[in-house]
Amino acid sequence: MLALISSYFLVVRDTYMLTKEQLTSYQQNGYLVLEQCFSDEQMRSLKNSANKIVTNFDPNSTRSVFSTEDQSKTRDDYFLSSGDKVRCFFEEDAFDQAGGLKQVKSLSINKIGHALHQLVPEFKTFSHNNKIKSIAQDLGLQRPQIHQSMYIFKQPKIGGVIRWHQDASYFFTSPLSVVTFWLAVEDATLLNGCLQVQSGGPVIPLKEQFLRYPDDSTELKTLHDMPWPNDDCAKPLEVKKGTLVVFNGLLPHFSAPNLSDKSRHAFTLHITCANTQYATENWLQTEPSLL
Repeated sequence: MLALISSYFLVVRDTYMLTKEQLTSYQQNGYLVLEQCFSDEQMRSLKNSANKIVTNFDPNSTRSVFSTEDQSKTRDDYFLSSGDKVRCFFEEDAFDQAGGLKQVKSLSINKIGHALHQLVPEFKTFSHNNKIKSIAQDLGLQRPQIHQSMYIFKQPKIGGVIRWHQDASYFFTSPLSVVTFWLAVEDATLLNGCLQVQSGGPVIPLKEQFLRYPDDSTELKTLHDMPWPNDDCAKPLEVKKGTLVVFNGLLPHFSAPNLSDKSRHAFTLHITCANTQYATENWLQTEPSLL
């Protein structure tokens, strides 16, 4: 897997968070797994904060569902206007045929997005810590800036599939620069739907771009017809809580449904380089947070 970010963005510094071997691995594979990167106490703080948001959320205020399978779910105003807000989104299988929740509210939420890093103190403190900034700079983001944050629950039994995709489709810059920071707040296993990434095979160019037009209509535009990798070519990233996975915006990845009785909480940040040009057609146009 070729590196996403060219040496044009490399930062000359005296100290680095990552070793030469880790940087080489990232350049070759497009991702890096950093075990025991954050403490159990930090994970408890994020989890408690997310649970508090869900507790205070009125489930009758919206029926907005998050889905990567059905793109119509990304076209409602509740989603499109969430870039500078903290909003809860339901799992696709949260509701029965009558429109009621099939289980308690706390087990029905797919994710919280998309400005936790700006509006919620615990997430703001975590997202802007020096470790995040240093790792981003080590990976080539000279002026790292956070565009989006999400807390993902991957609920037991109903945590839905996240199809193959590339994150640069949603955070397009010229040149490409987005790096995803994916943090395991709980242990992630094959049984509860861990992250899975392309391992080997041909380098896949950016296949899609999610466009938002001035009238707020959206389109997932096909850019390249090369097929996604076969699922059996994916490498499951089974990791313990506190592990940070970083990967570039061209890395194909997905996660299978959670059919277990355990949740798989994760926190993600999408970070780009402020020296690049952020596409005006990207769905999210809120002011990023410079690290």
